[in-house]
Amino acid sequence: MACTAGRRLATVLFTGIGASIQAHSIACPLIPITAPHEATAQFQHGLPVLELPGFPEHVTPGTALASTAPFVIEAITQAVALAQQGLVRGIVTNPIQKSALYAAGFQDPGHTEFLARLAGKPPSYSVMMLAVPGLRVIPLTIHVPLKAVPALITEQAIRHVTLIAHQELRDRFGIDRPRLAVAGLNPHAGEAGGIGQEEQSIIAPALATLKDEGIEISGPYPADTLFHEEARTHYDAVLCMYHDQALIPLKTIDFHRGVNITLGLPFVRTSPDHGTALNIAGQNRARPDSLIAAIHMAAEMTR
Repeated sequence: MACTAGRRLATVLFTGIGASIQAHSIACPLIPITAPHEATAQFQHGLPVLELPGFPEHVTPGTALASTAPFVIEAITQAVALAQQGLVRGIVTNPIQKSALYAAGFQDPGHTEFLARLAGKPPSYSVMMLAVPGLRVIPLTIHVPLKAVPALITEQAIRHVTLIAHQELRDRFGIDRPRLAVAGLNPHAGEAGGIGQEEQSIIAPALATLKDEGIEISGPYPADTLFHEEARTHYDAVLCMYHDQALIPLKTIDFHRGVNITLGLPFVRTSPDHGTALNIAGQNRARPDSLIAAIHMAAEMTR
């Protein structure tokens, strides 16, 4: 990212390890700062960095170590603290290697749940939304085995996720009356009960209640008809029943510019929609598209 990318981005903080950031930003030297407000003056000269004291001077790219995990956790914790204090308006988190964090005692399933807990919310409160230009998807269930999904599809869960998504689309994205489409769980959305009952017994009643409350929501639709170009013009976001139902179409449409957005937090949080890619770390091969998109998304949401 060019050093002159825009001063308003200085109000968005992104977490990451300095050495790995610097390896892909040769034209943007790292500039240590001691507080977020210093970033505005320094942004045109380089990438302002709030350094964590005690971080090892030498790390091996592509190697996940339990010894560096506490610094990853602390970077996220400090970012949330700065947001809660109103010193930054948004957070962009980089991918974390959860296996190394678990070895260091990390207890949460992932970034999203950890951020919710730091914000004083139950781990299941926040909602994951993923976006590329022209498509937003929201998985009702996230990182659970496929066989566990049906039991997690409840009217209460659908209501919770829908209400948060509806409000955030209004507040953060400026959509006055968000249009939400809902995918069915089973092939052909259950075929009127012939291929599963969840659509008739759970999903449809939940949607009827939400419609009565003024939410513009429709479905459940067969998932295989929801994501073609013409269909995407009829909604602002799709509520999907499970992880891959949401992410496969999104990544097929635009693999390199996906952004992970956490809804329901008292601050903006975005992230690249990819993992750590340890196998290419430090080789100057990773594409920055998703990180750039995440930074721009956070900036747009904090206007």
